[in-house]
Amino acid sequence: MFKKIEIWILYLTIVFVFISYIIFGSMVLREHRNGPNIPIISPISKGAYFLAQLPINLKKMFNPKVYDPGKAREDRFEGQYGFNGEPNISEQYLLLGRFDGDLKTSVVELVNLKSFDVLHVWKPDINSILENVEINENGKWEFLFRDKKKDRFRMIHPILHGDGSLIFADGSPLIQIDRNSNLEQIVHDETYHHSIEKDEEGNFWTCVTYYPFKTDSLYVGNAKYDEFQDDGIRKISPNAEILFDKSISEIFIENGMKYLLFSIGDRQFTKDPIHLNDIQPVKKDTKYWKKGDLFLSLKHQSMVLLYRPITNKIIWKSTGKFFHQHDVDILDDSRISIFNNNSIDTYSGNIVDGSNNVIIYDFKTDKYSYYLEKSMEKENIRTLTQGRSQILPNGDLFIEETNYGRTMYFNANGSLRWSHINRAVNGRLYISNWSRILYEEEDLKIARQFK
Repeated sequence: MFKKIEIWILYLTIVFVFISYIIFGSMVLREHRNGPNIPIISPISKGAYFLAQLPINLKKMFNPKVYDPGKAREDRFEGQYGFNGEPNISEQYLLLGRFDGDLKTSVVELVNLKSFDVLHVWKPDINSILENVEINENGKWEFLFRDKKKDRFRMIHPILHGDGSLIFADGSPLIQIDRNSNLEQIVHDETYHHSIEKDEEGNFWTCVTYYPFKTDSLYVGNAKYDEFQDDGIRKISPNAEILFDKSISEIFIENGMKYLLFSIGDRQFTKDPIHLNDIQPVKKDTKYWKKGDLFLSLKHQSMVLLYRPITNKIIWKSTGKFFHQHDVDILDDSRISIFNNNSIDTYSGNIVDGSNNVIIYDFKTDKYSYYLEKSMEKENIRTLTQGRSQILPNGDLFIEETNYGRTMYFNANGSLRWSHINRAVNGRLYISNWSRILYEEEDLKIARQFK
């Protein structure tokens, strides 16, 4: 027969198990957060983390999923691949950035839009380029080698330089390759991401994330690299000289907008309150802005603002007309356009509320309007994240539906002229990488050297 157990022994066992759970949980959390290496504690936390991951690893072992890098969110546009439709009449080129599903790497193609002929291809050896990144001890570039090898690295928003070289980044160093795809220059002091735009003097404005942080430790404490995103704007010369550098969080604090950074949620620290995704430099004075000003798109604020670096002042800002927007463009002396993802966070996750659209704001009339809205609805354009748009001087509209690898060109009357579907030989759909349409004379001169 079973012997009786003293009640105090039972209580003591329960307390011991409870304390053990707490210790085990703290060890798992410590390892998950990549805590400092301590001779006795580190092996214990690594063992606890291994045990905690056993169920997940066993599930993967018995139910493996085939990893397909660069694959689109879902399969769409059945039976379509490559270019469909009529070429353009006027001279224009497409700097098509895309993930090549056959090669399993990112490429950039220069396409003549009068014929759809590919004039040139940039296909760098990404793994070889990343070997030039200096590793430090703060974990800053650890993710680069863990997650962004050849089969995941994207050549985001490539910009074509006068000598035929390309400049691009992907949450990575700023990389420049020559026309033969060989590394020319790499800048790895900070993390560069999202858009790259050229100003009237030939310098480049880029999005950057700082570590160590520029934001005061009063707000971010001793957070590690991946525990806070301190986004900033940087002006950099063609020879990599830094000409201007400023944290967006600092701009908010110094312009009386601190409440937008550190007052979201119920006593919850917000890891990525800004998420800068586009910088559009102003190239000439008008009644509403001055040369040297910058339009900035802040995704997680659903905000577009006009910032004047020379005075460190926010001249204008707008919210409420768009959600998680990307890509601000200057149309003329008083109007800007905004690619509105129209994506919202719901209980069930992030969704596009209808379709993407292009919004025009006119400073002269203080009014918003939609551009070719019906055409975008008809084509069911709904990239959840990212996305590009450009209204051309003749009223035509260029769109990139990034998540689904679809690039489109609408005539000014709203009719679809052509589309490009980034589908591989294996039949799968792959994402695009922030392509550009080249139509201004300066860009046309550069593109012609490849004909």
